Amino acid sequence: MRRSMIALAAVLCVGLGVAYAGGDVIELHGVKSKTPASWKKEKPSSNLRTYQFAVPKADGDKEDADLAIFESTSGSLAANVERWKTQFIPPEGKTIDEASNLVKFKVGDNTAAVFDISGTYKKPAFSAGAKEERKPNFRRINVMFETEKGTFFVTLTGPAKTIEKHKDAFDGWIKAFK
Repeated sequence: MRRSMIALAAVLCVGLGVAYAGGDVIELHGVKSKTPASWKKEKPSSNLRTYQFAVPKADGDKEDADLAIFESTSGSLAANVERWKTQFIPPEGKTIDEASNLVKFKVGDNTAAVFDISGTYKKPAFSAGAKEERKPNFRRINVMFETEKGTFFVTLTGPAKTIEKHKDAFDGWIKAFK
């Protein structure tokens, strides 16, 4: 039994090493973490984004998830959580508070707050004359990551199934910042 547990632990460690091999190193004010290799770095779609990645869609989903990193000095955690809530319509029969949760934890010497929300995403229209797009069964994980030199926001937005597929890798990536 003990030998089986050791073998399983070794396989998991090798698997994680392979998943992160070839990924991009992201640096946020002196703290770094390497992305999983399957995340494809893209040119940021706006000058507000510091980094942007396409996170591969799960089988059956129509699109990849979008991972964006923003540097910001504005807004408290409470104000951002309230803003993030307005970007979703909760699933039928649930309130927005039942469709979301907030957790805080330490990443090295820094603090991270993670707000996870699901429902119909109200994707904003960024061009003149365009209308908001509603995307049912979506999920967003918002991370407010504070360092000594500034605050970063990380958003992972996409089909709920795709986000669930990548959640462990995303959590591991956030927690690995050092």
